[in-house]
Amino acid sequence: MHRKSINSKPAGTKPHGAPRMAQHQVRIIGGAFKRTLLPVVDALGLRPTPDRVRETVFNWINHLLANDWDAATVLDLYAGSGALGFEAASRGAASVLMVDNHSPAVRQLEANRDKLKATNVTILRADALTLVRDLVTRGQRFDVIFLDPPYQQDLLAKTLPLCAALLNEGGMVYAEAEAPLLAEGDAVPEWLAGWEAVRADKAGMVYYHLLKLQEKQACVVERL
Repeated sequence: MHRKSINSKPAGTKPHGAPRMAQHQVRIIGGAFKRTLLPVVDALGLRPTPDRVRETVFNWINHLLANDWDAATVLDLYAGSGALGFEAASRGAASVLMVDNHSPAVRQLEANRDKLKATNVTILRADALTLVRDLVTRGQRFDVIFLDPPYQQDLLAKTLPLCAALLNEGGMVYAEAEAPLLAEGDAVPEWLAGWEAVRADKAGMVYYHLLKLQEKQACVVERL
């Protein structure tokens, strides 16, 4: 779900796979804004999620939500092009909070929100890790969290554990990475402890996963 902001990578770091410029539009594939084309800021390394991946992911989420988006609260961290957040908004999510730290990307997200008249979307320019900690402190909760951080910076390992305290009961995290989160036969890394992949797939060099807290871990979070 290649939506990385250009200032999220160290100087000289190339995007995973063959480097290429961003596509300049994303297409909403379902819901009220279906088929609407949205401009994407022209930035090296900011690569919108392909339609076929989004279609698969939203089929997964629809099934687990019983297609009840009206009550769903959504957090889209590392939002980039906003392809996932706007898709959720299009399907009627109660609220979508989109976060990015790259100013041109944030301005484009705001312009796209205004174009869609998506009153259920809030956009913040912020550092994702700092914001997550603040949201935890404030006790804010979400039903769906999209996590597509820049590759090769260990951000998924740093962000996912914090998301446990942000999920409503039965909530889910969509996570994307340049490698499977857990290769067959490998020991579970500490940052993945307490999570289970309820769905997982691969498209090209991208691995994407839908995660939920294991029941025991969810009970621990509820008591915190």
